[in-house]
Order: sequence, then structure tokens, then C-alpha cells
Amino acid sequence: MNYSSTRGNSEQVTSAEAIIKGLASDEGLFVPDSLPPIDEDFIESLVPLTYEERAAKVLGLFLTDYSPAEIQACVTKAYGQGKFDCQAKAPVTDLGDMQVLELWHGPTSAFKDMALQLLPQLMSTALKKTGEKSQVLILVATSGDTGKAALEGFKDVPQISIMVFYPEGGVSRIQQLQMVTQEGANVNVTAVKGNFDDAQSGVKDIFADSDFAQKLAGQNVKLSSANSINWGRLVPQIVYYFSAYADLRKAGKITKGEAINFTVPTGNFGNILAAFYAQQMGLPIHKLVCASNANNVLTDFLHSGRYDRNRQFFKTITPSMDILISSNLERLLYHLTNDKAKVAGWMQDLKTQGAYETDGQTRQLLQEKFWADWVDDQATQACIHKVYQQHKYILDTHTAVAWQVAENYQKATGDDHKMVVVSTASPYKFNGSVLNALEVSTEGLDEFALLAKLQELNTNPIPQGLGALKQKAARHQDVCAKTDMRQAVLSFIGQ
Repeated sequence: MNYSSTRGNSEQVTSAEAIIKGLASDEGLFVPDSLPPIDEDFIESLVPLTYEERAAKVLGLFLTDYSPAEIQACVTKAYGQGKFDCQAKAPVTDLGDMQVLELWHGPTSAFKDMALQLLPQLMSTALKKTGEKSQVLILVATSGDTGKAALEGFKDVPQISIMVFYPEGGVSRIQQLQMVTQEGANVNVTAVKGNFDDAQSGVKDIFADSDFAQKLAGQNVKLSSANSINWGRLVPQIVYYFSAYADLRKAGKITKGEAINFTVPTGNFGNILAAFYAQQMGLPIHKLVCASNANNVLTDFLHSGRYDRNRQFFKTITPSMDILISSNLERLLYHLTNDKAKVAGWMQDLKTQGAYETDGQTRQLLQEKFWADWVDDQATQACIHKVYQQHKYILDTHTAVAWQVAENYQKATGDDHKMVVVSTASPYKFNGSVLNALEVSTEGLDEFALLAKLQELNTNPIPQGLGALKQKAARHQDVCAKTDMRQAVLSFIGQ
């Protein structure tokens, strides 16, 4: 299977080449030339398998230039060696009206681990397969979770260095501590004065700067990405939708071929796009529900077909969703329209005007595939409190957004298909907001006292990686303006 750019002005490449490059040379995103179709027998074959075995089967459909042995080795290194605190890796918890897909059992307690433990293995293998000799520098913009997961995945990986930019004051205290205490000889963490979109736009501008690329090439350095603009970040996320369906079949919760719904808390659109890919391949998904916070640009877009980032930016208790430019929408628009020139035009309008307007047919397709809503911080906290009272189960803030929007969808439509709420982070990562929602006083408590206080209410223990932060020293204290990100990169590589 080959890959080409969503904008049509770049070369066709193998999956290994797409994973190394990260971003196409025309600034578009790599997409597969076709999606591999699957049938009920394929899905049923996944039911008795482990998560690792399911991953190998699904990944093999896309990474056709990797051998089965190479894929198996990557999967084993990513999900084995005691990195996850749950044998199932991505278990589904039955809470009656809702099934909760828990994606936070990895080393950084966020769903990004599901992909970012695997991406370094795929990239290292790709470097060997293609004979690439340059040092690869991974640039990452993060709204909180991607940064730590990428740092953890790439630390001390040969031939690869990683630099993470995060918005100063725009992540939770635990997220910040996870990043600034990161160990590894090949890592850097730099705060950007601005919001996540400033950091993300800065990284994309660096990728698009051919003169800067030449300067790096003189130092034998090539850029790549660990954000979900990289196909190697996105393809592992397709796996857990198949795995969740297989687990529901295994538990007897659904019948063979029965369609289900997923509600996904959404920022950069990669997580829900992976579900769309699974659906397009043939996984029985009836409706994809897109859940947003007060930065509800996606809700407005899916309702109207007009994307407009020219709006007030809100800092919320769901910082990983505090995003106004959702990069992976570009891939969705390509698949819906199959018109690269049209997609390139919309992306140019977004870059120059901050907005674009899709056509009527595209709007209709969007509304057939997706339903969207948003909730504010107050409703998010109320949902955490309600679910705890009813189930003694603690949601993190992002998962609460998804739960409440899922309820809103069911009430608005009467749809009784089984609903899976995608849970993207451990509540311990957002302990202060969660405790406030549970009406527990947090006055005078530091981050580690908050962890202990939440443990008193939670049946799940404090994740080892979070508890260990107390003993770790801050190693990264760099801060830069968004206009100085190139210089920060040059300083990191020693120029």
C-alpha cells in the first residue's frame, strides 16, 4: 500500500517513508491510497486474541512494506515489558448505559501512549528499511498529553532526537511536571508564550520552511513529527476501535455484526478520525459522536460546514481539547471529497483567512457520519459528580465531556445503539479539577497531596509514573516566544 498527500503535489511513498517524513513536502498529510476492506470473519477472528495480536493483524493491512516479523517485533516492544498496568491494554468497562473504553493504562496515563509507544518502534524500523543515515529530529506541539507520551516513547532511541513545544500555562500542573522532569539524552522540552495553536502553527511553519530544512541538512538532521499529522501516529489508533468491538463481542454485549456508536472527546481530530477509518474499513459503527469543550470550533463545523477559528480562545479544565485548529480534519475532507485541489484550497483559506467554507455535498456527508455537541466546564464537573454518585467510577474531565455529549446525543435522537465512551486520560492527571467536581476541598494541597486525596475515592491506584514525579527534578526550563521557535531548535541541535 502506498501513501500520497491530501493536497496532491507531493510524491507517492511507502508507509515507512511516510512515517519518517511525517509531513508531505507540499505541507499536506499522508493518506493511504485506499482503505483495506474487512468483513465479519476478520472481526470475529480478533475476538479470542490479545491486544498485541489484534494490533499486528490490523497494522498489517496498512504497513504492507513491513514484514509480519517486523510488525510483531514493534508491537511486542511497544505494549510488552510491563509498560502498561493492565493486561488488556485498552479494556472496556461496562457501566450500564455506557461502555467506557479506557485508553490510559500506559506509562503516561493518557490515550497517546497507545500510539506513541508504537511510533518509535515503527520509525526505528523504517530508518533501517530505507537506509536513512541522517539524524531524525522529532518536533512536537502538545496541548498536554502528546508531549509526555512522545518524550517517553522516543527517549534514548538511537538516531532520533525529540523536541516538544507546549503552551506556557496551557497544560495541567501534572502534565507540565511530566514533561519538564523527562529524562533522556536526546530530549528537549520548551514552553511557548502563547496557546496550543501558536505552538502547533509554529511547528508546521518550521516544517514548511525549505531554507531552514537546508540549514538542518547541513548538520545531517532531518525533521519528522510525532503529532497525529504523522501517519505512524494515527494508524495505531485504528487498532483500539477494532479491539473494543472484539471485547464487546467476547463479553456477549453485542451480537455478530451489530452496529455500535462511539463518542470521542476531540481536539486535533486524530482520535475520532481513527474511528472513521475503522468504520470505512467495515467495522460496524452506526454513528461517530464528536464531543468538544467551550472551544467548540468542531461542533460548529460539523453543524454548518464552515470552519472558523476566528473566535475567542478559552482555557478550560479540559486543556488537551483547548484547540482551534484541528489538523486531522484535512484527512477527513480528502476522504469525503476525493478532491485534492479543493482540500488544498480550503487549507490555504484557513492559513490566510482563518476560515473556510465547504460545499453542500461535503456538509451532507459530514452530518451523515458525525453528530457533534459541546459542554462547558460547569456541565463537565456536574457529569463527573453524577457518574461518581451513580457508579462510584471517576471520570477525568475530558472523558466527562464525552459522557455528557453521549447522553445529549441519546436524548436528542433516541438512538439506542450501544454507546462506547472513549476515555482518554486517567483522572489523576487532572486531580484538582476532578476533586472540585466531586466537591472535595483542594485548598492548600499541592499536586501530590491532591493525588493522595483522589486515591481515597478511587478504586484504581495512583499510576506509578505520576506518583514517582515527586522524586524527580525539573530538567527542562526553556521558554521562547512563538517567533523564536526556529532558534530554539537550532540551540537544541547544538548550532
